[in-house]
Amino acid sequence: MAEDFSKAVEDGIKLSKRIYFGKDRAVAPPKPPTLMEKSANYLPTSPMVYAVIYDPATVDNPDIPSYQPHVHGRCDPPALIPLQMNGIELLADCYLDTAFITVTGSWRVHCVMGSRSCDCRIAFPMGEQGSVLGVEVGVIRKSYSTQMVVVEDNKDMEKAAQAEDGGFLKPNIFTLTIPEIDGGSNLSVKISWYQKLLYSNGQFSLNVPFTFPEFVTPAGKKILKKEKIQVNVNAGEGTELLCKTISHPLKEVRRHAGKLGFLYESDVLSWSITDFSFSYAVASSNISGGVLLQSASVHDFDEREMFYVYLFPGDLKSRKVFSKNIVFVIDISGSMKGKLLDDTKNALSAALSKLKPEDSFSIIAFNGETYLFSTSMELASEEVVEKAIEWININFIAGGGTNISGPLNMAIEMVSGTRGSVPIIFLVTDGTVEDERHICDLMKKHLKNEDSICPRIYSFGIGSFCNHHFLRMLAVMSRGQYDAALDVDLVEAQMQKLFTRASSPILANITLDIFDDLDEFEVYPSRIPDLSSESPLILSGRYKGNFPESLKAKGVLADFSNFLIDLKAHKAKDIPLDRVSAKEQIDILTAQAWLSENKQLEQKVAKLSLQTGFMSEYTRMAILEIDERKKVNETTGKKVEWSRSNSRYIVDPEGRRMILLQSLCIGFGDLTATADNIIPGSEEIKLPEAAEIFVKAASNCCGSMCSYCCCMCCIQFCSRINNQCAIALTQLCTGLACFGCLSCCSNICCCGNDK
Repeated sequence: MAEDFSKAVEDGIKLSKRIYFGKDRAVAPPKPPTLMEKSANYLPTSPMVYAVIYDPATVDNPDIPSYQPHVHGRCDPPALIPLQMNGIELLADCYLDTAFITVTGSWRVHCVMGSRSCDCRIAFPMGEQGSVLGVEVGVIRKSYSTQMVVVEDNKDMEKAAQAEDGGFLKPNIFTLTIPEIDGGSNLSVKISWYQKLLYSNGQFSLNVPFTFPEFVTPAGKKILKKEKIQVNVNAGEGTELLCKTISHPLKEVRRHAGKLGFLYESDVLSWSITDFSFSYAVASSNISGGVLLQSASVHDFDEREMFYVYLFPGDLKSRKVFSKNIVFVIDISGSMKGKLLDDTKNALSAALSKLKPEDSFSIIAFNGETYLFSTSMELASEEVVEKAIEWININFIAGGGTNISGPLNMAIEMVSGTRGSVPIIFLVTDGTVEDERHICDLMKKHLKNEDSICPRIYSFGIGSFCNHHFLRMLAVMSRGQYDAALDVDLVEAQMQKLFTRASSPILANITLDIFDDLDEFEVYPSRIPDLSSESPLILSGRYKGNFPESLKAKGVLADFSNFLIDLKAHKAKDIPLDRVSAKEQIDILTAQAWLSENKQLEQKVAKLSLQTGFMSEYTRMAILEIDERKKVNETTGKKVEWSRSNSRYIVDPEGRRMILLQSLCIGFGDLTATADNIIPGSEEIKLPEAAEIFVKAASNCCGSMCSYCCCMCCIQFCSRINNQCAIALTQLCTGLACFGCLSCCSNICCCGNDK
């Protein structure tokens, strides 16, 4: 899809050369792309809006008609012309390890004549682990907004959802199509999403795609345009923050305990040509943390109080890290062949090279069979690591099916009974298997011993065919962590990040004394993972009862001495705890609902999704149309029964028109794709529309084909095929004639119904 999108934008840029801007040539039409620009594939590097062009004859300046010769034919697939941008604002609200991004901009449909209309496609890339929260669009007399809805199983509604209406081009690039915008109109667009702050070397970093191409600059004289960036940081009371790096000329406008505020606002001649980046450090030389408390809002379906516990590792260069007993369990099934397996081998080789001599390891490769580097754990000496890398290069050959249970049980046995180190299983797979719930049950039995340090499972999923909820469940129940590379181009980088976290635990077997004193509590995740020097530890949940003024967090340090810290409780001010913790809670609850097949948990996830705006497996995103002339009142978060108004719109009982989007979540794995060893990231080859028409016609014994051969449709059909396709069709028709197909058509179409 990403390649098709890039090609459509390239076609749109070529088509935009038709637009006449008058005598003012201050901003010329887009230049031909350089080799470097071509390598970028025209994927958006900032929030963008495009005109969706099916009929090239509609492309013209809505203010100054050019009276160009009429263009015959249609663009199929449609071309995408980038719209010119008139203003842009970026607001980033950072809370602890989370950021909420809001981008507000104004674009003009400068490329469609005033008497015609077109769809407009919004596309925007997001930062680390980005999740779409909402899009609002305002035009003359109409507005559109997204909202989460619950849809019961309804095949008619599923058919109404079209891929072109909205979805992900890539895991970090979201698109949304707004229908029927008049040429010359101005669109006011507000985009919101959630993303994680990166953490490294004691610093939190925010990176927001904010690089605008030259061709979005409005044509005309060099007039000033408004560009604004605002950043708010709230890391909790009593926290000292130090600003480190800023990509744009922000000015500090506010500083309080645990809070920072920055602002950049300027009239510019050209838009930002670099992504926005900002980093800050939490000043602490030791492990620190706190507790935030907040009451439920009046609209909250869960009336219990909220708590949020955080631990920062601090600047711990001198802090000892646990030695490791690690088994790498790597999928080498047929679907891992090519670049996937090469990237996995590179990441695994880099991980082995980072092990210390006191660490021990082994490697298990699996498909339908199991392959061991060593039946026992080996110390990570330089010679053994080199031997392991050589073994990887020889034995990592993609082929066969997927069997996770056997190698995972084998890994558990190898690391069980570990003393003096943290036992770790690093599982990598791109597929799903039928016995995943059984695997989870077996893991529970292995991991129930709380007296010692039980094996941690760090699970890593590749692509969309594996069951990511199963992998998350394995991590949660073992105090491990989960990560994924939905974009197969990021496998090596993401896998190395997860290994860095897995290899740097500084505090293990963490417990909190709070839960003995409360009447009722619920915590996510239920088993507290280790604190790593490479990431903060975040817990959230709900409770009933009197929360103490402080609580004690206990754990074991790398020298196996006991660690104790008092965490003071504060009322959360200006921090929306329900939204900050929503995604983590939705993910964990979804994994629990999958494992237990509990409908009540599914309903709880759906309610949380409706309340916070985060996507879930049990809700769908829809585009709500509000016609100002009809004065329709909007109500959100409502479970509705829909009917079809046409192939695109659906109508709820209140008469509001909506466009239902396809499911935007990753699902629960694909057994068929795994069994067929389909490579993640590969797409099904689809016939061009002209070929589809011909195949459908031929399958109807040429009856429907007569409608293309005997009317104006034939001319339109032929105008849309190239020379090579015309030759192929001619040869095919000749072949059909040899088998008497033309005779069949003659009898049916020309001689009437023979009885």
